[in-house]
Amino acid sequence: MNIIPGGKTQMFDRLKKEHIVAGDDFNRWKVPPASIAIHLCIGSVYAWSIFNPPLIKEFGVVASSSGDWGLQSVVWIFSVAIVFLGLAAAFGGKWLEEVGPRMVGVVAAFCWGGGFIIGGMGIATHQLWLVYLGYGALGGCGLGLGYVSPVSTLIRWFPDRRGMATGMAIMGFGGGAMIATPIKESLLSFFYKVPEYLGPESAVNLVTEGGKRMAEVGGQMVEVVVAGAAQVASAPVTIEQGVYVAGTGNTGAAATFFTLGIAYFIVMVIAAFSYRVPREGWLPAGWTPPTADTASKRMITQNNVHIDQALKTPQFYMLWIVLCFNVTAGIGVIGVAKTMMSEIFGSTLPLVVNSGFAATYVFMISVFNMCGRFFWASISDYIGRKNTYYCFFILGIILYLSIPYAAGQVSVNPVVTWLVMFYGATMIIFTMYGGGFATIPAYLADVFGTKYVGGIHGRLLTAWSVAGVLGPLAITQLRQTSVGNSIKELAAKIDPAAFQAKFGAGMEQLDQLIAAKTVTIGRLMEIAPAGTVDPTPSLYNTTMYAMAALLVIGLIANALVKPIHDKHYMETAADPAKPTPTGREATSEA
Repeated sequence: MNIIPGGKTQMFDRLKKEHIVAGDDFNRWKVPPASIAIHLCIGSVYAWSIFNPPLIKEFGVVASSSGDWGLQSVVWIFSVAIVFLGLAAAFGGKWLEEVGPRMVGVVAAFCWGGGFIIGGMGIATHQLWLVYLGYGALGGCGLGLGYVSPVSTLIRWFPDRRGMATGMAIMGFGGGAMIATPIKESLLSFFYKVPEYLGPESAVNLVTEGGKRMAEVGGQMVEVVVAGAAQVASAPVTIEQGVYVAGTGNTGAAATFFTLGIAYFIVMVIAAFSYRVPREGWLPAGWTPPTADTASKRMITQNNVHIDQALKTPQFYMLWIVLCFNVTAGIGVIGVAKTMMSEIFGSTLPLVVNSGFAATYVFMISVFNMCGRFFWASISDYIGRKNTYYCFFILGIILYLSIPYAAGQVSVNPVVTWLVMFYGATMIIFTMYGGGFATIPAYLADVFGTKYVGGIHGRLLTAWSVAGVLGPLAITQLRQTSVGNSIKELAAKIDPAAFQAKFGAGMEQLDQLIAAKTVTIGRLMEIAPAGTVDPTPSLYNTTMYAMAALLVIGLIANALVKPIHDKHYMETAADPAKPTPTGREATSEA
């Protein structure tokens, strides 16, 4: 392979695992910081909802204009990234076993950092497909490769505490948004440029053409947006209520993407070069593997299943369902966390839930997501992986059903109690969401053995890809249906003359006005009859019921996970009589 001595081929060859085997005196605690650093970088994907508000206002800046992307289009960028995460992990998991974590970590850095750069170009040129290609596809590959790079390595370094080891690594992924949220908010504010201000709405002559709000500027009719109290409260800098010219400001999203792409690349490359792997057969000093009887009681195998043979077992598919539905229930909420908090409580408790509060909510999601990963994974070392997942599903069902109740109560009785209830329920949910990710590698190591756990884990992460579609799809589609129904129900209660005066068009143009984002629930509530209940807090009720139903399915799948049948185990030197599934597996093991 080394065609040119000292050339690029040799340079990349030095990244392979045979060159990073540590000596017996190596301190294994040097590996977790590198793992956490990479996961902190890629874990910023969980703060994606910070980008939702600016991306749906790229032209209007202070409010959405007719040419802006819709929330549904933007949320799917996050979904695509998660899909490619799972696909890259499925392919990269087996590659990881061949080349080692350093090579995989470096490639992840190029993909994740480069994905931000290409995505920033898409935002700057308003080409949505480039954002999907960069952040979604290429960045998603970086997510998957970066995610699996430390897992099997840490399990081998910490065979005595598998749950804690995977919890340490994957804790960083959950905590990525904790660091990224304030950084993203600061960068967006720094690069933000307020569009041209024309004055208060009452002082500007507005007309409606094709659903768009227009005003005369310099002798020409241009599209404008109207910023009300809600838009003023959500702006990252101080602005005034009134009319602004669309296309004259900057949300700062593109520059933020460029900055983050460069920073993440640098950090991830440095961390990848800190990876080391233990020699074959290495064990921690003073540690003795559990006896066969103890391992059997905890459903921990002392044998290994080949990565390809694992796909032939029912246990793999039961665990796939367990992970998929646990993730689906949480990932849709994470993708729209900031928007959901603002919509449910922004109109009922505006003095409490403003833009800063919503951003802090995203930050706290990351805190609990991160802590849950370490907490639940460590707890699973004592109560077992299966019992840990029972906790996730049973408690999760109860908590998801409590959210619609809190949202309904705050609509009629807007007190902070319901906000506290909602906040507490979602934070516990996110500890279990993160805990599910951190516990599943140890669950796989218990069921299939440690030899190929990295590759098996990578293939199981296709469940994350599916969940990355199901979760956002459910939450956006069900929410959009609720929004459409709510707008039409509100419009039916409003005096047609008041509607005409507010929007410059009659009720017969309602669908056109909705499509142009001129008519919204918030603006209809400004002219709704006194006593009309704002439907915004209930937009997510149907979604929460659907998520609870998915957790019931996950609960059943977890109950069906049993120990692997002996026929699936690989032949070992200690037990040559143990059957090997196929000749190819035996050759591979040899």
